[in-house]
Amino acid sequence: MNSIEALAALLVVVNVALVARRSIVNYPVAIVAVAIYAGIFADARLYSDMVLQGFFLVVNVYGWIDWARVKGQAGEVVVGTLAVRTRTLWVVGIAGAAAAWGTGMHAFTDAAYPWWDAGIAAASVAAQVLQARRRIESWWLWIAVDVVSVPLYAVKGLWFTTALYVVLLVISVAGLIDWRRALGRQAHVAGAEAA
Repeated sequence: MNSIEALAALLVVVNVALVARRSIVNYPVAIVAVAIYAGIFADARLYSDMVLQGFFLVVNVYGWIDWARVKGQAGEVVVGTLAVRTRTLWVVGIAGAAAAWGTGMHAFTDAAYPWWDAGIAAASVAAQVLQARRRIESWWLWIAVDVVSVPLYAVKGLWFTTALYVVLLVISVAGLIDWRRALGRQAHVAGAEAA
């Protein structure tokens, strides 16, 4: 399993690096990675993470279509931010989903760490959707997911995945910086066009 886990981790690193650069090529790489990780998490009895991979597959297809459409219209992948009220609703939704999912996993499965795993899953779902919608807040969520995931995967002995999430933390910070710069350039261009 270690070589399969290493391959999946490598694909995720490539994927996230491409996302940080706003490259549409990230999507086919992501689809292969999530397919591999679904099996890895099933074997580790991290069922929330396993189910999450199926969701990622669907959202990656959606993101691929959306990013291609936006790039075709604007010539680049345009990014944006959420309104304060919308951010608050996302946070409340993540907390509620994590509590409900963790409770279900605890009651109906032999999940190893049901609430911890569910919290990661809920935040990852939100981050993936916001990323597909090209919102900068996705990077803040990915940073939180990375920080919380490292100790979980270490406890489960998933060492390639633990290392992966350390690398993803670094890439997520770089992605946040790059997307903020892109947002600034977009605002500058829009201001110049309006003048």
